[in-house]
Amino acid sequence: MGEVAAELLYAMAPLALSSGGAEVAGSCAPLLAELRQLWGEIGKSREERERMVHELEAECTRVYRRKVDEATGERALLHQSLAASEAEIAALTAALGAENSTQFKVNKWTVSLNERVSSATALLEELRAMRAERSKQFSDIRSEIEKISAEIAGRSHGQDTSPRAGDGHDLTIRRLGEYRARLSTLQKEKSERLHKVLEHVTEVHSLCDVLGEDFIAMLTSEKAKRAAMLREAVVPLVELWDLMDSPVEERRGFQKAAAVLRPAKEEVLSSGVLSMASIKKTEEEVERLTRLKAGRMKELVLKRRLELENICRSMHVEPDASTVPEKSIALIDSGLVNPSELMASIDDQIAKAKEEHQSRKDIMEKINKWLLACEEEKWLDEHNVDENRFSTGRTARLNLKRAEKARVIIMKIPAIVDNLMSRTLAWESERKKPFLYDGARLVAVLEEHKQARLRQEEERRRLREQKKLRTLFSEKETMPRLKRPSGSGGFSRTPEPSSMNRKRVDAGRLTCSAPSMRSSSSGSSCGGGGGRSSAELDRPRSSAAGAGRCGELLQGARRLSASSSSFNYVAVAKAGGSMSSSLASLS
Repeated sequence: MGEVAAELLYAMAPLALSSGGAEVAGSCAPLLAELRQLWGEIGKSREERERMVHELEAECTRVYRRKVDEATGERALLHQSLAASEAEIAALTAALGAENSTQFKVNKWTVSLNERVSSATALLEELRAMRAERSKQFSDIRSEIEKISAEIAGRSHGQDTSPRAGDGHDLTIRRLGEYRARLSTLQKEKSERLHKVLEHVTEVHSLCDVLGEDFIAMLTSEKAKRAAMLREAVVPLVELWDLMDSPVEERRGFQKAAAVLRPAKEEVLSSGVLSMASIKKTEEEVERLTRLKAGRMKELVLKRRLELENICRSMHVEPDASTVPEKSIALIDSGLVNPSELMASIDDQIAKAKEEHQSRKDIMEKINKWLLACEEEKWLDEHNVDENRFSTGRTARLNLKRAEKARVIIMKIPAIVDNLMSRTLAWESERKKPFLYDGARLVAVLEEHKQARLRQEEERRRLREQKKLRTLFSEKETMPRLKRPSGSGGFSRTPEPSSMNRKRVDAGRLTCSAPSMRSSSSGSSCGGGGGRSSAELDRPRSSAAGAGRCGELLQGARRLSASSSSFNYVAVAKAGGSMSSSLASLS
């Protein structure tokens, strides 16, 4: 429908735009005549015919608008491509120095945009080829300049043919001429230097012939000698760098000297590396790092020694005396011992201490349990002599509960000691050495503790027997008086004891109140008044040098035997003898 409308519009146009339009109008005339005939046969009114013609005109207008938009977009793309090409052409001509040349100008008088774009593209390809050729010329000349400059300066030449930062923007003939002039100057200087070198070589050979010495062999020998000197200084320098974690900035100044450690095939020494000044500078750096290392090694040795002491302190053993801080520092200062070897020795001691600490862990836990039980026993002793322990306060109630728990714990002390002794003996049998705790053998301390508890039990048994004897003596003394008649023919309810019996009772009281080292026995009395009850006497007690002072036993086990036998057995024996004689006389 759209094509037919376009042809009709062409036919109805008053003027043809071109010869092609006239041909189209001529071809549409029969169609228009046929359409009019059809409208007449159908009977279309004039209004309907005009409406249909307007529809045909609108359809043709839309077709024209679409074609116009497509042509406008194509023209914009051509303008954009042409602008980009012209900008690149301008940049290339500026870099090549041909910006004023009419040869590299786009013909702007061409009517067609396609022709102008084609012309710009061809010109752009030509300029790119010229730039590549010019860049290659610059690269070759610059490489030759760098090579000759390196030969003159006496350094190795790196094959770097990449263009420099500013070469891609200045490829003019003038710049190329400057490079060529510089290359010519360097070539001339190289030729002059080679001529001088040849003259010096000739002179050296003539002098060697006169002196009868091989100059080359002498220089080779001197180079090898200095290389060995530098190598002897660089080897400890690298070791000190690795040991002390020296920063890269500090190492950078000696990287050229470190090249002497490379294999002989790869050895490429820079200028002045084997000079005496360079060797001396390297040796001074080694001395500086050695002094710094000594100071740091002292700190490291002391730190590792402190770690060893902490481990040994946790095990309650003495650390090895061969690495005490004072001795270690003196050995480092005197230079008799290598600090690294001393550090290795301390590390070995730490490893052994950690291994022993792990093996002693189970026994140490049982020792702590034993010490806690002894502390509870000591507290119970102090609690039992407290006169306010049965008060109604909250603290007293808490203390009573703690006392009950302490009694349960104290009853387990013998089993704890036996278990600890068996574990300790097994450890000693496995390790083939005694188990020491604060300088004393733990088995000996436990044996002394058991002996002290046996003496304590013996003392309690004696006190119980003594109390029974006193009670029996008192009962037998009062029974005859109760049966004796009074002066009025009755019995006296408050009989007076005889003087002999009174003396015996007083003697018994004096005997029972004899001084003793035990806090538990100092409060006992002969009679029932003012003394402890039988329940208190039957309660487990401990002496001041016995289980109640287990911590002091472990800190000074050797003092235990001197303090554990401090009971006044003479006074007890005398008291027992006097009461036995009294009972014998009564019987």
